[in-house]
Amino acid sequence: MKANVSWDKDLTFTGTTESGYKTVMDGSGDAISPMESVLLSVGACSSIDVVDILKKGRHQIDGCQCELNAERAENPPKVFEKIHAHYTVTGSGLTDKSVARAVQLSAEKYCSVMLMLKGNVAITTSYSLEEAAQ
Repeated sequence: MKANVSWDKDLTFTGTTESGYKTVMDGSGDAISPMESVLLSVGACSSIDVVDILKKGRHQIDGCQCELNAERAENPPKVFEKIHAHYTVTGSGLTDKSVARAVQLSAEKYCSVMLMLKGNVAITTSYSLEEAAQ
């Protein structure tokens, strides 16, 4: 995997992935910050796992949202100290057991972003189920 980050102006940079996707990041609040990108990556990576695990288990899933709350150190480099990910999964006939298993497998086995942060960041998870509207 390769990527390139190019300085645009001030504290604004454009990142380009090997697959051709681009994102603008900024250190002064004019675009998503690098730390916000990391936090979103935690949510996206783990949500992909949760949806994939549930679909492979032949569960009817209609939605998955991941709300993230992070605490950063007060002093530079202001790393993440804690991240909590709460998943709201919507579907028909979902069980606590199936969603709990999907969230646990993602956090402990499959989510490369969470696992990369393990040991440096206290990561916790929770979930809620919502029955799909009929």
